[in-house]
Amino acid sequence: MNYESTVAPESGAVMTLGEQEAAAEQARRRRFAIIAVVAAVVLMALLYFFIHHGSDEAGELAAPPAGQVPVVSVVQPGHTTIDGEIEATGTLAARREIPVSSVGEGGRVVSVPVDEGDWVRKGQVMVVIDRSVQVQQVAGARAQVGVMQANLNLAQANLDRGLKLVDRGFISKADIDRLTSTRDSAAAQLQASRASLAELQARTARLNILAPEGGLVLTRNVEPGQTVGAGGSPLFTIAKHGEMELNAMLGEEDLAKVHVGSLAKVIPVSSGQTFSGQVWQIAPTIDAQSRQGEARIALAYAPGLRPGGFASATLSSGTVSAPLLPESAIMTDTKGNYVFVVGKDDKVQRRAVTTGLVTATGIAVTSGLTGSERIVLRAGGFLNPGDKIKPELSK
Repeated sequence: MNYESTVAPESGAVMTLGEQEAAAEQARRRRFAIIAVVAAVVLMALLYFFIHHGSDEAGELAAPPAGQVPVVSVVQPGHTTIDGEIEATGTLAARREIPVSSVGEGGRVVSVPVDEGDWVRKGQVMVVIDRSVQVQQVAGARAQVGVMQANLNLAQANLDRGLKLVDRGFISKADIDRLTSTRDSAAAQLQASRASLAELQARTARLNILAPEGGLVLTRNVEPGQTVGAGGSPLFTIAKHGEMELNAMLGEEDLAKVHVGSLAKVIPVSSGQTFSGQVWQIAPTIDAQSRQGEARIALAYAPGLRPGGFASATLSSGTVSAPLLPESAIMTDTKGNYVFVVGKDDKVQRRAVTTGLVTATGIAVTSGLTGSERIVLRAGGFLNPGDKIKPELSK
């Protein structure tokens, strides 16, 4: 059997084929290791270069050239007439809610001709009470009046005859006095009977429950067959003339800004419609717990206004004439509100201001500005007093 062999150049020793392959594999591994080490060194060098040199170069590129002046938007506010508005919430209610109860002796309810949501006029019958007993009492009293009238007529006739006979001496003066007394007594009894009849008629008339005022029936708490009595709980509640109101709750400061006659717009949660109203009463006191007071806003009747519902209101608190600035132009720190004013030399200076009404278009400045100044519009947070800028007037 023949085996291939070779001679190692250095030693002259003969190497078999397997030994040659092993030596070649070892050489390849050494080359790969050397290449990996070189690549790692190059990568670390590149990383070091970018960390220590790349950021400096980027910073130099981002930095503005020395002496460059930033362009900043400014606004010249002037004076604006601002309608003050105050937001409030509250509960809807009847402006004048009238409870209706029985004012008579009461009795069994025969019928109830009105219901919730009905309109009634003053004096309209709302509940009919059984009066069968009272009708008989009135009839008896009326008959008694007739008896008393007959007695009076007889006594008067006897007195008239006696006066004719006294001159002839048939009867004495004492008899005339007695006949006169009988006539006067009969007249008094007739008057008493008539008074009793009138009382019974009035009592009977009061059995029916009448509407004390015209308006909208809000609640009904009586049904036919029920027995009612005087002084009980209200059988109905009526919104006088259907007038409604919003009991709006306001903080102390806001309450001081409104007055009787202030206009308001009311939006009930249930309908989302807008109704016009007017403040007709302002609470003279402030709640010690909530620190709020009540402003009552009168509203005309509308189906969308339901007592007990929740609504929001926007009240007018008058008008002011003042510079109006966007919210971005006014800044705040521990010293208070301030703006940056651009001087004639285009340098900015801090100026303290006092703000007032807040509207959808901006904030009113009540003191600190005349309105003719140029005010930094948005970049105030990046500026310091004395910085020079290139102002660009915003339209």
